[in-house]
Amino acid sequence: MRDDVFVIGVGMHPFMKECPDTSDMAFTAGRAALADAGIPFRDVGYLYNGYMSGRMLEGVTIAKDFGLTGVPIVHVENASATGSSAFREATLAVAGGSCEVAMALGWDGSLRSRAASMMRSGGSKPSIEGMLLPAGFFAMWAVRRMYEHGTTVETFAKIAAKNWNHARLNPMAERQADKEITPEQVLEAPMVAYPHTAMMACGAGGGAACAIVANREVAERVAAGRPLVRVSASQMQSEHYTEGHIFMGAVVGPAELTRTTARLAYEEAGSGPEDLSLVQVHDAFPIEELMYYELLDICADGEGDKLVEEGATAIGGRIPFSTDGGLIARGHPGGPTGLAQIWEVTQQLRGESGQRQVDGARIGMAHMMGAGSVCVIHILEREN
Repeated sequence: MRDDVFVIGVGMHPFMKECPDTSDMAFTAGRAALADAGIPFRDVGYLYNGYMSGRMLEGVTIAKDFGLTGVPIVHVENASATGSSAFREATLAVAGGSCEVAMALGWDGSLRSRAASMMRSGGSKPSIEGMLLPAGFFAMWAVRRMYEHGTTVETFAKIAAKNWNHARLNPMAERQADKEITPEQVLEAPMVAYPHTAMMACGAGGGAACAIVANREVAERVAAGRPLVRVSASQMQSEHYTEGHIFMGAVVGPAELTRTTARLAYEEAGSGPEDLSLVQVHDAFPIEELMYYELLDICADGEGDKLVEEGATAIGGRIPFSTDGGLIARGHPGGPTGLAQIWEVTQQLRGESGQRQVDGARIGMAHMMGAGSVCVIHILEREN
């Protein structure tokens, strides 16, 4: 970052299976973030709207609900990484001096209904992406992992159960079970695509989330005694060509993409995987979270299963993952997903996460994939 950038406000509308009007959700999340920052909308110098569905000018229309201030408004879309990309644009606008304060606002309705619409509107030419849903791609990735490393279905179930139980402590989560979820319950759920059951698949409802960033002068002025949360790294990469490169489909993409982006983020932040207090990842299915343990260099290749067995990635463990429930249980509307991760990391670093609080949280990572071919990683750090 050329200049320091801080998260000064975060807000969410609860993620829900059956969602109300998207404009109401976006307005709720935006107003919550402004209240959290303690600033009026007229102080916002840039607004980046992230959504995958909706009308062409929906972002501009929603912005008018906050106020007619002349603020520049940009629509950002990058598949599942839409919210993360909007946050990155807001961060870069402040870091580059274009404005003192920028807002990233993401929303979407049901991911399930959008997926069905995309299937219906597909082109006439056959393609593997048109024949296989994301569940199929991730299932193949999981079965390959089982073959190469001896990973069991019980390991996948433990990851999913962990995330369901984290979501029980998050009032914004789509899936909030009334009692603790066991791996056995996860395995007994209806099968989606072997080895993944319905309780291993991400929640696909709707929701909204927002984050506001500012330069140091503004952040210190509005801190009101709370810890400053600095964006110490913001990195984005797309696929790199390698010898023997195979285009496996936009959903899965090359695994190495996450490792490349993470190492750039560690270098920019001046910290390493051993310094992280918590991590949020694109865990649409548990195979993803398991692989990201290794691709983010939290452990060596093939050792992710051991972390699960030890409970290292649960709250209270050495390196908690998906502390808000992740995509599996907090939910994955699309546009706001990456911003929900920023909401969670910011609250954790401030010490405001209640029962799911990670003790001594100081550095957090938010990782998102966009259709498998784009990776966005942010590292946030508690400064005081």
